[in-house]
Amino acid sequence: VQLQASGGGLVQAGGSLRLSCAASGRSFSRYTTGWFRQAPGKEREFVAAVRRSDSTTYYANSVKGRFTISRDNAKNTVYLQMNSLKSEDTAVYYCAAAVGVILSTMRLPSSYTYWGQGTLVTVSS
Repeated sequence: VQLQASGGGLVQAGGSLRLSCAASGRSFSRYTTGWFRQAPGKEREFVAAVRRSDSTTYYANSVKGRFTISRDNAKNTVYLQMNSLKSEDTAVYYCAAAVGVILSTMRLPSSYTYWGQGTLVTVSS
């Protein structure tokens, strides 16, 4: 499956953005899909994921209550709605997908097989 992330940009603190991750080649419903981010000089970190089996969602503590991950199987697209953005949310955001992700490793980048190219989110304070 090929992933294409989009929707990044420059936004003021407190603002909102919606990222999209479009899949081609296979139905997204076959995959657990996640969003990760990487700030300059930092490691890639988990942001959110939606499990393929039952669409249960999971979030990093730092974004819980502000970000929402959702999936539209008809459009083969996963979204990340980001509200109340903070300067520390500035990063390149990546979508990722994998078939056999177990709960205990869902937050690890190494658990995901397919990656999009990344989209830059810059939050100005």
